[in-house]
Amino acid sequence: MQLGARWRVGEPPHRSVPSALHGAIAAQEATHPGAVSWTLTWLEGRPRCALDDVALVTSDLDGRAILVTESNEDDDDWLN
Repeated sequence: MQLGARWRVGEPPHRSVPSALHGAIAAQEATHPGAVSWTLTWLEGRPRCALDDVALVTSDLDGRAILVTESNEDDDDWLN
């Protein structure tokens, strides 16, 4: 079982966030300067980093960072 976490924008990502996501997290912070905090949860063993209600960064099957948008949020790729 993996526990979630929260951290404030501008701070380093929580220690359990894979380093492959750090660049995408920094990019979303730059894109959304008014955001306040991140929430880390885990789904099927994959990290889901939500920036307030404006962005969601997760990983694909190969561990690469992906930004979940409204257009791809309902995709079932995570089931593979």
